[in-house]
Amino acid sequence: MKIDDTNRVACTARPLRDRCTKSFRQVSRLENEAVLDQMATRLAARPDILDWRRESGEYPFGTIKQWMNQGAFLMRRLDNVGGEFSLMALAYNIRRDITIGGVPGLIAALRA
Repeated sequence: MKIDDTNRVACTARPLRDRCTKSFRQVSRLENEAVLDQMATRLAARPDILDWRRESGEYPFGTIKQWMNQGAFLMRRLDNVGGEFSLMALAYNIRRDITIGGVPGLIAALRA
């Protein structure tokens, strides 16, 4: 959502108003632009963190494509693709759980 702000009182009270434009100016900002500014500041302080996040997010997708021979989505439309991806993510998580904790650990977790 875009927010436009015009402060007509401050604009008319300025001593250099006659050297300014003849119309009132608006300042436009997004509703969540303060959050974007904070994120940009944090990213400027640690530029390597974005690379790490990209690398850690790519591993599951590459693994899903390799394990399940899944190159592209079989379904069309956002709802169908979301359902297809949810099933692939569930299968990926179950397989990882079995690899890490074994089948007895998975069964114990499901019973708890």
